[in-house]
Parts: sequence; structure tokens; C-alpha cells
Amino acid sequence: MTAGYDPYAFEPFAVTVDLAVFTVRGGALHVLLIRRGQQPYAGAWALPGGFVLPRESAETAARRELAEETGLSEQLVAALHLEQLRTYSEPDRDPRMRVVSVAFTALVPDLPEPAAEGGGDAAHARWLALDEVTELAFDHAVILADARERIGSKLEYTCLATGFCPPEFTLGELQSVYETVWNTALDRPNFRRKVLATPGFVEAVPGAARLTGGRGKPAALYRPGPATTLHPPLLRPEGSSR
Repeated sequence: MTAGYDPYAFEPFAVTVDLAVFTVRGGALHVLLIRRGQQPYAGAWALPGGFVLPRESAETAARRELAEETGLSEQLVAALHLEQLRTYSEPDRDPRMRVVSVAFTALVPDLPEPAAEGGGDAAHARWLALDEVTELAFDHAVILADARERIGSKLEYTCLATGFCPPEFTLGELQSVYETVWNTALDRPNFRRKVLATPGFVEAVPGAARLTGGRGKPAALYRPGPATTLHPPLLRPEGSSR
């Protein structure tokens, strides 16, 4: 211990993690939620998360809690790309004691349904369409809104959207990912022009095409290109929801 330093001179508080994990399924943006099995907010929907243990980092705690509360395999959770969102530290955000939360977010490919019963203080976990989410425990509605804005921004300047398409996809399928996450309709010719003009975003699959319904000719197929960031960015239309 450093000489002259008294760790008990300051009021103790806890550190937790919360996770806003999104996926696209059935043409709608879904978020992974748990039904709380304990007080406070017993029975309410909440983001997965929990307390950081004394000898672990916030990211380690986030992965541990996600596996424990949802039943997703440790191998699957370990492979997820989690991005730290921000810290939430309002003094009265948790009725139990002073709690500071480090929030993480991720936009992931369609994952298996969580286990029927969760662990820890989670009764069970589910993927819920965002428009089905009403009230959430704690300040999780604020975290969820911030996380949605973050992933919407990431689609503007990264190639993340291709990860939510089949290995070979049409530009219409790629466009539907953007429209789902951004919650807005995009002009098809303009979207196609911007995608094809962005170096390394997508690569054409030679000779491949897919019927997409209607009377039109089969649509050309593409696969992800080598780029990870978009130059120039693919910006949301003016006036779209943020």
C-alpha cells in the first residue's frame, strides 16, 4: 500500500457491465435482452450484464456475464467483437447502491436462440425486435438508444454490413441491412452506385446470379471485399432517424 494513502477515505461503489447486442433477423433489428429474476426490477426486461469481479477487466466481465445469462457458448461469446460504448455513472441509476456501468455494444450475425433459462439474476433471455421493446430496467433504455446510434454510425464508415448477408449476396440484400439498422428507405440506384464506387467494399462473383422474385432478370452476386473501412463513408440520408 502506498504510504499515507487511506483507501477507506472514499465511499465504496460497484462497477458493472451492460451489453447492447444487436442482430438482423427476419428483416428487423433485434436486441438481446434478459428477463430479470431478482429484485430490483424483478420480471422486467434488461440488457445482459452484471458486476465486475475484483480480479477481472470490464471486457472479461462482459463476456462472462453474456455467457452466464444467455446460455450462449463460451467459444461463441469469446469470438464476438465487443465495442466499448461509454460509461454510465449517474448517482441514482441503481437503487441498491452507487453503481458505475461500463457499457458495450455489438452488431452480430444471427446467433442461436439463447438458452430457455438464464443464469445469475436472469430468469431467461430472448432476442426481441426493437419495436417490441417498451420499458427496460435501470437506465437501460438510455444505453440501448446510445448503442443503436453507435451501430448506425459504424455502418456509415465500416464494412460491417456485409457480415449480415449470406456469403454471396445481392446488392438488394446488402441494402436491406442498411435500411433495417437505419430504419429508413434508401434509393436503390444511388445505393448501388455508392457501393460499387467504394474501393474494396464488395467484389463481384464471376458468372453468379440469383433470382430475387418478380419478372426481372437474376441479380448479380457479390462477396465482401478486402476493405474494413469505407472511403468515402456511406452516409445516412438527411432526415433519417438517428
